[in-house]
Amino acid sequence: MHPVLCRHRQMNEFLEKEEQVLKMLKTVYDPEIPVNIYDLGLIYRIDISDDGICAIDMTLTAPSCPASDFLMEDIRQKVGTVEGITRVDVKLVFEPEWSKDMMSEEAKLELGFL
Repeated sequence: MHPVLCRHRQMNEFLEKEEQVLKMLKTVYDPEIPVNIYDLGLIYRIDISDDGICAIDMTLTAPSCPASDFLMEDIRQKVGTVEGITRVDVKLVFEPEWSKDMMSEEAKLELGFL
């Protein structure tokens, strides 16, 4: 296969994998908030390596959130079902501090902030 076509196919496969990861993240909800964690702005970074390791940096609406373990395990389980993902590493970060400004317009509307 021509090198350009090969890179193009690899890029398409990567984008499809990334899209599936985002789709799975949008099925993860904080038990106390009726908006998914992606639209809440809790996901700061998603990095998928060539060998299928998906590294996710996320934050919480409050550092003392009692649902943190539940959310992280839910992410691991759901993202781990994406074809081509071999491992999911979720890291909690608190910089920058989460604020309502990080939410999508849909989330703000759903929660009555617009």
